[in-house]
Amino acid sequence: MEYKILSDIGNARKQNEDFCGGEIILDNNKKLGIFIIADGMGGHKKGEVASKLAVENTLYFLKKNLIKCNYEDENEIKFVLKQSYNYANTIVYRTSFYEKEYQGMGTTLTTALIYKDNLYVANIGDSRCYLFSDGVLKKITKDNSLIQELMDKGAITEEEALIHPQRNVITRAIGTDEYIKIDFYKENIKKNDKILLTTDGLTNSVLIEEMKEVLSSNIDLDLCCTKLISLAKEKGSHDNISVICISI
Repeated sequence: MEYKILSDIGNARKQNEDFCGGEIILDNNKKLGIFIIADGMGGHKKGEVASKLAVENTLYFLKKNLIKCNYEDENEIKFVLKQSYNYANTIVYRTSFYEKEYQGMGTTLTTALIYKDNLYVANIGDSRCYLFSDGVLKKITKDNSLIQELMDKGAITEEEALIHPQRNVITRAIGTDEYIKIDFYKENIKKNDKILLTTDGLTNSVLIEEMKEVLSSNIDLDLCCTKLISLAKEKGSHDNISVICISI
């Protein structure tokens, strides 16, 4: 398992409100990958603080508590993921609640745990996880967003979603409410698969077929990250752009 992380301020923003983290843990000859990406919201209300707090505290909680788990037990993994999100949400929410300068901040949060042939994903917001396997790029997560609701109703297409004026409106976030609802996903993976975590600075401007073309090319992970971000900027992304590319 290998991974690379790259985050870019993008074409238009004055600060980068995305934050990413990743670590591969060796525990009694067991290899566990933890990868987290977040897109802060709040602008002057410190979205960059929310994303950093969420990623760092989720990673801290998972590293501390996963070693007590049976990695083969899906229910245990899901339970610890849920606890880690509640832990991070409490910290961001209380910081926002008690610190006037941070009021109204929040963040998306997408986490991928990889152990052997299992991929576990937890998600809140519209950052995404994709799985590239056997030439097919599959979106694992489902956005918690107004645009996703419109697409589910058949009101707009994926292409129309890229230019919709409300494409940045999310319906769930870390830190904006005391209690949260988390989406969980599980996929089987195998050697040579690739996993992509990304913020909407990429997905709001780059089509899935264009991402697939980059991921299917025979390039290293550094160049893969660079090409994805460059493509988003070339296509006019106005947001911060962050990606985590993982090779199994």
